[in-house]
Amino acid sequence: MRDPSGVLVMAPNWLGDAVMALPALADVRRAHRQAHVTVAARPSVAPLYEMVPGVDRTVVLQWRGSALERRRLQSDVAQLTALAADVAILLPNSFAAAWTVRRANVAHRWGYASDLRTRLLTRAVRRPRRSLHQAAYYQHLVRELGMPTGSLEPVIAVPAAAIESANALLAARGRDPSRPLLVVAPGAAYGTAKRWLPAHFGTLLTSLIRDRRAQCALVGAHADAETARWVADATDPRYREDVIDLTGATSLGTLAGVMTLAAACVSNDSGAMHLAGAVGVPLAALFGPTRDHETAPLTRATSRADVLVNEVWCRPCMLRECPIDHRCMRGLTPERVITSVRALMESRS
Repeated sequence: MRDPSGVLVMAPNWLGDAVMALPALADVRRAHRQAHVTVAARPSVAPLYEMVPGVDRTVVLQWRGSALERRRLQSDVAQLTALAADVAILLPNSFAAAWTVRRANVAHRWGYASDLRTRLLTRAVRRPRRSLHQAAYYQHLVRELGMPTGSLEPVIAVPAAAIESANALLAARGRDPSRPLLVVAPGAAYGTAKRWLPAHFGTLLTSLIRDRRAQCALVGAHADAETARWVADATDPRYREDVIDLTGATSLGTLAGVMTLAAACVSNDSGAMHLAGAVGVPLAALFGPTRDHETAPLTRATSRADVLVNEVWCRPCMLRECPIDHRCMRGLTPERVITSVRALMESRS
């Protein structure tokens, strides 16, 4: 086919996956330099693509795949039809993504042959048989579609307005800009098994506030508010005023802005972890039941991430809740994480 004038990329549905798809999206951009590139994404991740160089437009999708949500499907189809894109590249494996672009009459629909959707695609790529990092999985797709692939560096450009918003929010919560800021993401949407123990986080925060004069910003969604309270309660009472709770208080852009101001970030395997890697803040990534070889954070070329794992016989189990004693996370000691974070903070300075 001729070089397309319009390319539509259907984005993954979760923030972590969306960040891990950025290298493949960069490959698409380089392969189609003259095309208008649009990313269609759910509301929770769409703001990410407004910070991605080379994305010309972002479309927010509302349909979640339910047959009962016909109006949302019709609205999404109308938006995508109006784009008049020549090609749709489907990064999600879902039937819903393929059905939507088919209904939008996109002539060329490319993606993995999965979820019983092969007949809806005009080019169906066989999924790789071996385990790959999720970012490499997305790049395998675009490479099989004939686009050369580049590095696995995720690139976002945090706008000045987002950094200003982050500064204002932190200042209103008592931030002292003369002290190093540690961003801590204690939640994880997948389940409690992915979460490092609040008592361990409390020990970490106490040590870094006492010994490094740090201030600590707890970040996450509204659903992480209870976990954040447990972490704050586990911090030595003498230092709790230096724990700033931002859970549920940041947009995606403001969260990225907060991370640009940080000396380091500590996070469970979560969307916040992947965002921190893309921002380029030094990162301690805590992995328990999940496969770090498939979802370890990507980092900027000038930054660093320490992936910390307590190797026990039962991991990676991929369970949402631990049926035994949560030894993968319980045995990841605060002392080990403290040592990592101190080195990361020094590398930032």
